[in-house]
Amino acid sequence: MKRIFVFFTTLLFAVTLSAQGNISLLDKVAGNRAVFDYRYLISEDGKPFHEVTSGSVTVEDNAFRLTGLNLEIISDGTTRWSMDPEAKEVLIERVEKDNIFTNPAILISSYRDHLDMIKVKSSGSDSLDAVVTFDDRVKGEFILKNVKFLPKGDKKDFTLDVKSLEKGFVVTDLR
Repeated sequence: MKRIFVFFTTLLFAVTLSAQGNISLLDKVAGNRAVFDYRYLISEDGKPFHEVTSGSVTVEDNAFRLTGLNLEIISDGTTRWSMDPEAKEVLIERVEKDNIFTNPAILISSYRDHLDMIKVKSSGSDSLDAVVTFDDRVKGEFILKNVKFLPKGDKKDFTLDVKSLEKGFVVTDLR
């Protein structure tokens, strides 16, 4: 579960950093489907940054599909499916409308509330490198690359049909 929390937090801050690095990105994310690759590095107690995870993200409105750390997290904005294919486990949870840890759309709309934590190292039309200071001891670096904007697509891309999973998957539904 700790992996899932770190992984999900990565998405939240990645979307926020994209917005802070290039404000016009907010309009594009709101009106399109955004797809990008990411790397997340962490530094504790002043030690050099080391990679924690990397993967890819697809975001549309308040829905997303995130892969990395051998996990896939999918949300349609009301339900979140966290799937570990190796362990053959799926955790299903309700997305709380006003909770930034379960709904990345809130971070997009309130990214200015987090600007004091963010330092953009570099940004371009399809990339961003920024450092987030979580507290006195921990900093995270987010590197986004290959950011592309696509027309809105089928919302089914942001759901998981657990009935279609192969036999042996353990599904825990906490809704």
